[in-house]
Amino acid sequence: MAEKPVPLTKEGLTKLQEELGFLITVRRPQIARRIQEAKELTSAQNNAEFDDAKNEQAFVEGRILTLERIIQNSTLIDEEVAHHSKRVRLGSTVTVATQDGQEQQYTIVGSAEADPNHGRISNESPVGMALLDKRVGDEVKVKAPAGTLRFTITAIS
Repeated sequence: MAEKPVPLTKEGLTKLQEELGFLITVRRPQIARRIQEAKELTSAQNNAEFDDAKNEQAFVEGRILTLERIIQNSTLIDEEVAHHSKRVRLGSTVTVATQDGQEQQYTIVGSAEADPNHGRISNESPVGMALLDKRVGDEVKVKAPAGTLRFTITAIS
């Protein structure tokens, strides 16, 4: 069964490829050396350093597999089209006015590169889904734990 496509910006794909390269060429050999050194120190059965290194190895190998899967299933977001669209789409940067008149800016990206602390929200998040396909001037309502949030789209770039 084919896996779900993972939308990524060119920048997001590059970052994931760099992380994968680092894990394979730097972290994997470092951990292998730690495991070997821990084995040489004492009995591997009672060695906390060995156990810690094996746990780190499992984490890194899992992350490598995840990154390989994301990259293999990635589809590039056409940011040029998104920046010239009159509707919000993947890759769009959207400026919204909140109920209290403050402005916030979000860039709509795929879930693999979402970073809400830096204004990059997933197209699968409640806010991202609510903004998709809307135009400047549209009011958007999003149900959140704190109540219903209301935004008015003021700009799309």
